[in-house]
Amino acid sequence: MSAVEKIKKELGSVGFLTLYFLSWLSFLMLLKYLLLADYRIESAGVSEAVIGALVLAKVVLLLEYVPLGAWVRRQAAWVDVLLRTLFYTFGVFVVMVAEKGLEARHAHGGFVNAVIALFGQVEMYHLWLSLICVSAALLSYNVLSVIHKNLGKGVVLRMLLAPLPAPKGPSEG
Repeated sequence: MSAVEKIKKELGSVGFLTLYFLSWLSFLMLLKYLLLADYRIESAGVSEAVIGALVLAKVVLLLEYVPLGAWVRRQAAWVDVLLRTLFYTFGVFVVMVAEKGLEARHAHGGFVNAVIALFGQVEMYHLWLSLICVSAALLSYNVLSVIHKNLGKGVVLRMLLAPLPAPKGPSEG
């Protein structure tokens, strides 16, 4: 595979995952907007969703190369899904805390103090909400990834685009 083909493949992977996670993060932003509108608090987050989706896509693509070990490969697929989801969620948590720490380091006299202050602030609830929504996105991504690995590329899309099969009668079983 040439360098150009590798770049095209990587951009395609990042692009697809970015769109996938952007749909999830857009849903999160909509929920946030609707919840805050009830209290007449304005919120904007489109750029946050786009940047978050790009970062999330790249983190997932990098973490996919981390093997979970032979024990996990011998287990049922749901074990891999669960462990990868927890692993990816932890990675996202670290990135989110680091981002918040870097943003607030000047206000709190350094990165470590900013991270400590984060855990005592109301903004921590926003971080937990975001983490819960992102973990749901990661869970669904990992389920789809297992289906893709076991049944082949595009099978889920083909199934969703095909009409449902006719219902079986009682004698057909």
